[in-house]
Amino acid sequence: MSYSMDFKIGIIGGGQLGKMLAQAAKKLNFHVSVLDPTPQCPAYSLVDNQIVAGFYDDDKIRELVENSDITTFEIEHISTKVLKQLQDMGHKIYPSPEVLEIIQDKAKQKQMLDKHGIPTARWTLVEGNIAETARKFGMPTVQKARKGGYDGRGVFVIRSPKDIEHALQCESFLEELVPVEKELAVMVARSINGEIKCYPVVEMTFDSRANICDDTVAPARIEENIKKEAEDLAIRCVKALDGVGIFGVEMFLTKDKRVLVNEIAPRPHNSGHYTIEACVTSQFEQHLRAITGLPLGSTELIMPAVMVNLLGAEGYQGKPYFEGVNEILKIPGVSLHIYGKKETKPFRKMGHVTIVDKRLEDALDKAKIVKQTIKVISEG
Repeated sequence: MSYSMDFKIGIIGGGQLGKMLAQAAKKLNFHVSVLDPTPQCPAYSLVDNQIVAGFYDDDKIRELVENSDITTFEIEHISTKVLKQLQDMGHKIYPSPEVLEIIQDKAKQKQMLDKHGIPTARWTLVEGNIAETARKFGMPTVQKARKGGYDGRGVFVIRSPKDIEHALQCESFLEELVPVEKELAVMVARSINGEIKCYPVVEMTFDSRANICDDTVAPARIEENIKKEAEDLAIRCVKALDGVGIFGVEMFLTKDKRVLVNEIAPRPHNSGHYTIEACVTSQFEQHLRAITGLPLGSTELIMPAVMVNLLGAEGYQGKPYFEGVNEILKIPGVSLHIYGKKETKPFRKMGHVTIVDKRLEDALDKAKIVKQTIKVISEG
């Protein structure tokens, strides 16, 4: 089958994920437009057109979709009402607005997982008095906002009744605080033709101060049977959603060796950044292949990898300055990605570093040096 390869791709969101999607799209010679409220957003320098508008600006979203062959998104918090209308008119939007609506509401995600028999932590909706709900459910427990939470926001741990006065003031649910051995993630791609490919299971560690992913280790250091279980669960999640595109499925491996699905991201995901250097096909190219109907690429891990997030240092805000760049780039196997955000803030994702090595242990050792060396501060 031949392709003209002149697809016009519209991306809602022009942050770092939009930038890396645009990089992959340009490799395939696609025309790319983004919609983002920040003038000269990170993706700006790589795309053919930026519409400067908010993610709930229906008129501007309509403009993007109507001028694109296929529309996708790199952020969940966007207007679905207009996307559903446009889809009904025949416009191609992947993943679908229906998938997006489920993902936007974490309680709907949990209900979907329960409906399809996919294991997840025990949970209950908060209806009315949170103190009474927490007492009945049992403490300690994790309160999660149904909507709007990301990068550690919208999560609050209730360890005892005295914590309740600081609980989230929004629609929420309570989830069992499971004893976790490792946090795992799997990237899964499903194309418009139904083809499915799974990337290796990775493990993630989190910065406890902000509950943001600190690093990703590929492959995960777990038993083969657990890897297989995690991959199977991730595929079941994407099939249950009838999803098209790339999906990041985050999971808990409990101390009693259960694998529980935590959350699903319907887009390229932080835990899949390592694929740019470490896999035959990056998660970003794979997403584009999936939504345009091209054959999915190989997900083979060429070499073990560690991905380290570069977060804005505490105590700094303003124009970013990257300390230690020369030193880390002298290390064999190190690749630096700077997102191009105009302002750094504490714990803001400003870039990432991927370290590849034939031996995972050596990649981990190099990652320690990278973490100690590079720092995102502000000028002046």
